Amino acid sequence: MQPDKSAVLVYLRELQNKITSQINRLEVGAQFQADVWQRAAGGGGETRTIGGGQLLEKGGVAFSHVMGTGLPPSATQARPELAGARWEAMGVSLVFHPRNPHIPTTHMNVRFFIAEVDGQAPIWWFGGGFDLTPYYPYDEDVLHWHQIAERACSPYGADVYKKHKEHCDRYFLLTHRNETRGIGGIFFDDLNDGGFDQCFAFQRSVGDAFLEAYLPIVERRRQMAYTDRERQFQLYRRGRYVEFNLVLDRGTLFGLQSGGRTESILMSMPPLVRFDYNWQPEPGSAEARLYQDYLRPRDWLTELAHNV
Repeated sequence: MQPDKSAVLVYLRELQNKITSQINRLEVGAQFQADVWQRAAGGGGETRTIGGGQLLEKGGVAFSHVMGTGLPPSATQARPELAGARWEAMGVSLVFHPRNPHIPTTHMNVRFFIAEVDGQAPIWWFGGGFDLTPYYPYDEDVLHWHQIAERACSPYGADVYKKHKEHCDRYFLLTHRNETRGIGGIFFDDLNDGGFDQCFAFQRSVGDAFLEAYLPIVERRRQMAYTDRERQFQLYRRGRYVEFNLVLDRGTLFGLQSGGRTESILMSMPPLVRFDYNWQPEPGSAEARLYQDYLRPRDWLTELAHNV
């Protein structure tokens, strides 16, 4: 069965509209601004950004549909047979950096990729997922996040959540610090098992679950007071986000290597960040608990289900 690229494009546009409209409804003092762009080598997109409001210090929800000939090294390292292939990539990617340090930063993307070599059937796959990066530890938030992730996966197999959760833990690992970027979520790539319809349905399940996973956490934490010490810790931990995106993230590398739009690729960068030399949390503090209990792979559903 040939993949239905037009159906994927329609869904991605609808998802961008749904997410930006929901955040616009919650935000005070700012609204998303749209930046429509074209890529000289083929395709384009629309990057919607927001900043300076009471909820989000900075955020972006980007749609892109780009194409070309000759895949960059980041895409052909595992698939050398596709070097020189015609390709298309389409997706929605978002990052939200809240102002309040008690609200986690979050990232989500869903994407579809197709490559064609003359005389061969198209090679396609889906990818994506969502992950959460708390600054302060709230077990009920983590449990809710992973419960929604599991619910999005459960119609597609008993082991799907576990597999994609473990993939997320491996992917969002700052190997040079031996710590995870946050508490994970689900992440999948190279998904084409079961045929196009099933894979596309799974991608929609993940994309549609994001707001259900994130907005209850936002509502629970947005009115919490915070101190300057907590704010400074948030800025320090944002540095880990920068480290991961610039050193390890394959999506950033693919975008830059393929001649993508730099402003949209680096949309995920936080607006303010600080780097301190050899900073250590105070023993017994909430910051110390983040390091001890949150920045490592855990079976959150099993460990937290009876404690929250």
